[in-house]
Amino acid sequence: MCGIAGIYNLNQKPLEQERLVAMTKVIRHRGPDDEGYLLINTSSKNILHCHNSQTIKEIQTNTTSLPNDFNANLGFGFRRLSIIDITAKGHQPMSNSDGTIWIIFNGEIYNYVELREQLKSLGHTFSSNSDTEVIIKSYEQWGEACLNRFNGMWAFAIWDNRTGTLFCARDRFGVKPFNYYFDGNTFIFGSEVKQILEWPIDKAINTEVIFKSFAINSFMHNSNNTYFDKIKILPHSHYIIIKNNSFELKRYYDLDPSTFETSKLGFDEACEQYRELFVDSVKLRMRSDVEVGSTLSGGLDSSAIVSIAASLTPKQFKTFTSYYTHNPKFDERKWAQIVNDRTNSSAHFVSANADSVMNDLMQITWHHDYPIPSSSPVAQYYVMQLARKNNVVVLLDGQGSDEILGGYMHTFYRYYADLFAQFRWGKLSGEFPHFLTQVEKGSITSKILKTKLSFLFSEKTLYKNEARFAFNPLSVQYSSKINFDEILNLKTSRVSNFLYNQLMSTSIQTLLHFEDRNSMAHSIESRVPFLDYRFVEFAFSQPSNFKLHKNYGKYIHREALKTIVPKEIMERKDKLGFLSPGEHYWMRNEMKEFYKEILNSSSFRNRGIYDHKKIVNEYQQYLNGKGANARWLWMVMALEIWFRKFID
Repeated sequence: MCGIAGIYNLNQKPLEQERLVAMTKVIRHRGPDDEGYLLINTSSKNILHCHNSQTIKEIQTNTTSLPNDFNANLGFGFRRLSIIDITAKGHQPMSNSDGTIWIIFNGEIYNYVELREQLKSLGHTFSSNSDTEVIIKSYEQWGEACLNRFNGMWAFAIWDNRTGTLFCARDRFGVKPFNYYFDGNTFIFGSEVKQILEWPIDKAINTEVIFKSFAINSFMHNSNNTYFDKIKILPHSHYIIIKNNSFELKRYYDLDPSTFETSKLGFDEACEQYRELFVDSVKLRMRSDVEVGSTLSGGLDSSAIVSIAASLTPKQFKTFTSYYTHNPKFDERKWAQIVNDRTNSSAHFVSANADSVMNDLMQITWHHDYPIPSSSPVAQYYVMQLARKNNVVVLLDGQGSDEILGGYMHTFYRYYADLFAQFRWGKLSGEFPHFLTQVEKGSITSKILKTKLSFLFSEKTLYKNEARFAFNPLSVQYSSKINFDEILNLKTSRVSNFLYNQLMSTSIQTLLHFEDRNSMAHSIESRVPFLDYRFVEFAFSQPSNFKLHKNYGKYIHREALKTIVPKEIMERKDKLGFLSPGEHYWMRNEMKEFYKEILNSSSFRNRGIYDHKKIVNEYQQYLNGKGANARWLWMVMALEIWFRKFID
């Protein structure tokens, strides 16, 4: 787990080495263990590798200085967080045996042990025990097709000096980040947007992306757009090939809609396979040369991970939980402690207050590269911080379950719309009464209306309508530019279509961004067992009624792991995630003056993007206890903080 940086001048112009160093140093938090550089003249094929033979201790104490007399037009920079093969042999940039292929790699290939044995049988030899070297050898053996053999998370760049090819790739579901800038002559890339801002590029903002973020509380990270017009994202499941001055973006993976809900397994057999796959996914993600722990929110997902992971380690397992005392719904300690007691895990708790959040919000925003759209990622930030203070370097986390197993309320609306469309009256009459009694804000009439809308409209239209009728704090000229080309209308059930878009376009892409930035801010590697591609494909192959059943989401998860996870946890329906009282309490109380300062500031008034009068009126309604748009009000504050950090 690391941070990467790179510059490639396709026009052979010598690169500015000091900017490469600056790009690498700005992400020291991602890799505190060492630093390395690679300089290449792609015309002469001359290569200079800095810090090649030094020990990690020597690298840590050296001041980086690249030789100005080496004429290079391509450069790699690297910061390392040592997880697998923590010796100097795992240092990057790393090459193959004859120095013709070089890589910088952020992530983990969990099946590297099995791949190494396969590659050995094909004649390859290894000089390290790292998964990085496995990627190099896999590329040597299979070329670009090596991506389909990896089970893991990755963002990497490979320079093939034999063919003059730059090969950059990102994992199937976008767990690890890859941002870039390309103007036709210069290709700049890095793990974080702020690295590219070390260059004097145009900082014009992308107002459409900003409005989308407000409209549906998601970054739409399956597109290649960021908040900056000129800075792009390498979409998940894609790779870039730059060769002979040509730039090519290709997709190498996607879920196949023709396989959705096609499984012929009975429910008991499906539960058995589910359990086997999930246990194996957790087991693979326990591979590490440093200590592994887990976040624990007291819900189904993290509790399942902890229950399995704790049984796989001889040491006492460590868990980390966020809580607040303002309201019982913000306090997960009771539930988390049930799991900790049952697994004999060591519990660690953290509770941030409004003062610490106000003090840290600018720095947290800097780490994220984007506004913090709710207070939940703030809670996660402090959980990661607590883990690092307790010397845990690898954390397991439950992201992805809701998106593949139907954990969100909106999945139920699609499910009942499907039952109606399929004329499954008996099933519908048995299920719908449970749905109407589900604990959720909103009347029965509202729930019926949302189900009706899910029946009448396509998925893309539903997103458009959500954006159309949501509270819009931005000036009208910006809101008129929005489109939802990223949302697909697949020829599947409404449930599968919804979950596919949640996984590939909206929800999980945003959450994975939080996951990466919050963890790496504290030099922690976060791993997500629910996003093992084998497990995801299995989940999508199961029918909707295996996931949704009588007011229970994630039904197959509950049943498959009921002998592993405490019963009290499996029967919960009120799980809310890592919540904090920011929107619901602080903005009316401890953060009120902080918020008013933002609204009354000249920078806010003159920004030109906000509907200032509407925001002020809505905030007054909120203070009076009448406003229903607390989430959007928080996002307004977060956006202004982002402007101050990255634009002003």
